[in-house]
Amino acid sequence: MYKHLLIATDGSELAQKAVAEGFALSKAIGAKVTILTVTEPWGMAVPAEVAVVYPVEEYEQAAAANASKILDDASAAGTKLQIACQTVHVKDQYPAEAIVETANARGCDLIVMASHGRRGLMRLVLGSQANRVVTQSTTSVLICR
Repeated sequence: MYKHLLIATDGSELAQKAVAEGFALSKAIGAKVTILTVTEPWGMAVPAEVAVVYPVEEYEQAAAANASKILDDASAAGTKLQIACQTVHVKDQYPAEAIVETANARGCDLIVMASHGRRGLMRLVLGSQANRVVTQSTTSVLICR
């Protein structure tokens, strides 16, 4: 069975459901947990029109504060369930690639993440990080809806 779960979260309500599912699975099978959040590169997160009034330094500070809150909240939820977990913040990388690389680097044998289930034009425009993880990873992936 699985021994080390990587739970990816962006702090959204949907991602919180995946965190809860990952913790429940971890508790049931006695697996270690690593919680990951990813901050995209500044150029991808901030449109050019906004970049003039939102310098990279401010973006990095806000992104670090947001990541810290996401990881602290998830870690606190794990602590309530008596699940010790490590937390990781990967900066300046695209989520799917960071998830796959972190799972490999940390020896995780299952990735747990949410999918927004977008279809059609929204999926084309926004992409699907879950789909990219599934297609790029050699690690098993549990998608929570």
